Amino acid sequence: MAWLERPGARIYYELAGPEGAPLLVFAHGLGGNHLSWWQQVPVFAREYRCLVFAHRGFAPSRQDAPGPGALAFADDLAALIEAAGGGEVRLVAQSMGGWTCLAYTLAHPERVRALVMCDTHGGFWSAETAAAWAATPPDAEAGLFARGIHPAAGERMAREQPELHHLYWGINNLAEDLDKEALRRQLGTMWTIAPEQVRGLDVPVLCLAGEEDVVIPPAAVEALARALPRGRFVLVPRAGHSVYFERAREFNALVRDFLGEVGG
Repeated sequence: MAWLERPGARIYYELAGPEGAPLLVFAHGLGGNHLSWWQQVPVFAREYRCLVFAHRGFAPSRQDAPGPGALAFADDLAALIEAAGGGEVRLVAQSMGGWTCLAYTLAHPERVRALVMCDTHGGFWSAETAAAWAATPPDAEAGLFARGIHPAAGERMAREQPELHHLYWGINNLAEDLDKEALRRQLGTMWTIAPEQVRGLDVPVLCLAGEEDVVIPPAAVEALARALPRGRFVLVPRAGHSVYFERAREFNALVRDFLGEVGG
């Protein structure tokens, strides 16, 4: 457990796994923090040096007000990687964390051995992405919130795994001081990564999406995979927006096999 001092922020992070092992970083989504990866760290820390953290503004991390918010996420990640020893890194991003990790990868492609984008397009925008969003029911998330269901967990999780859904809400509510709607709007202004920016990215990327995701359309995640020269898309059935949380065993197997193929 450690703290990283950043301009206008204090970032909380944890490291687990053998020193000297390949560095594997997990970046959480809007409904999470470092605790979100409780089903991944014990598994991957057997082989990797695992780094989890809370983005600035997400408890227990802090950000001075007003702060740059998501505009500083990629630079915060770069500083965290250096604090963990630097060098080559593997990145696993969930939802909002995709903005963090894709921006870092575009800025430092030589440092990224592999990238996993789960339920996220990370700010990538194309005609395919626009079409995917246009086909998404505009009130799907609001309807779930009205019924006490967190959209990032999804209706199936709430019905089939109510204890897991309760835990998701608990982690989400730790960021009680953060204006998440303002952050969501800011992320919306950062959907600016064009196809030509990723076309030459020589990094293997696994793009995962839950079949029943109502937060980010699976077709938007697939559009990112298609645009990447080494992109691969996997649709996970019977899962919502948080595949890593809802279908942890399947998620872990997919990521473990992908990282094994990448090697190094």
